[in-house]
Amino acid sequence: MSIPFTLFVAFFTISGVLSQEAKTYNIRTVAFYNLENLFDTINDPLTLDDDRTPEGKDNWTTERYDEKIYNMSKVLSEIGSRDSQNSPDIIGLCELENRQVVEDLTNHPTLREKDYGIIHFDSPDERGIDVALLYKKTVFLPTSFASLRLLLTNENEYRDYTRDQLVVGGILDGEEMHFIVNHWPSRSGGEARSKPYRIAAARLNNKIIDSITKLNPEAKIIGMGDFNDDPIDDSLKKILKTKGSLTDLENRDLYNPMETLYKKGIGSLAYRDQWNLFDQIYFTANITHESPGRYRFWKAGVYSPSHLIDKKGQYKGYPLRTYAGGNYIGGYSDHFPVYIHLIKAID
Repeated sequence: MSIPFTLFVAFFTISGVLSQEAKTYNIRTVAFYNLENLFDTINDPLTLDDDRTPEGKDNWTTERYDEKIYNMSKVLSEIGSRDSQNSPDIIGLCELENRQVVEDLTNHPTLREKDYGIIHFDSPDERGIDVALLYKKTVFLPTSFASLRLLLTNENEYRDYTRDQLVVGGILDGEEMHFIVNHWPSRSGGEARSKPYRIAAARLNNKIIDSITKLNPEAKIIGMGDFNDDPIDDSLKKILKTKGSLTDLENRDLYNPMETLYKKGIGSLAYRDQWNLFDQIYFTANITHESPGRYRFWKAGVYSPSHLIDKKGQYKGYPLRTYAGGNYIGGYSDHFPVYIHLIKAID
């Protein structure tokens, strides 16, 4: 169901149009969340999931798994709700082990009535972690989906297995939209050493965007994910050529509202007392344009309420994670979720 709301001052801010007349809008929320190792308790002999088992280093029991599912479902139900008064309509996810854990998540009482559909493929990642897309069946109708492989080799010319990039096209309230869900290679081994992998991931994103726009030059595309790079890093600025300002956008440009947040010191994860904004959502410039009967970008945010923040100890002020310092603390994730709001004027 669409959620109408009225904008006064906020309307002036996002559109630059001075008007004393209030407008009513429908709002849709697109979110992304790194679930920080949402594994089941079963040992899969084909993946490196041994730590996340009852006998493993993490002592990953059914009780802990159930608490993780509850915590994740609670966060997903809340993202962006201050403005929308509802849970997100489209949610990209990463760091999940398989389809079953996603089904456990969407079937939890916190989310069950939201009636989320699931799009998921198994990736070749060595730890067995995948990406997925959730969508409200009453809002979005998928018409195409594919899992595209990122082929990497290490310095010894051996295959380096990582996550696929999930591409989903469909109809959002009668309007065609495409989504790309990412979890780019980590900075393991150092930022500089691992940088070529993320450059390769960005190039695959470019190929995906090119293939979509060849079929429809006016396609609306939203990319989201844990990019393991900040908005100002080369993978985004030089390869994807994302822009952080609305004033200089051209039709074929990609706009990244997270760049502005990053420059304000806002992050989605912390490491050694330094904040990064690896979790981002970018999109084609046409989503910033106002057009009758069409959705456009309103605002972006990092969802970081107090209950997602560690309040004591070595990691005070960081995201309240599931494990810290090797100890189970029963938190949420080492990442905050991110989101954007899309709005459409009601006639």
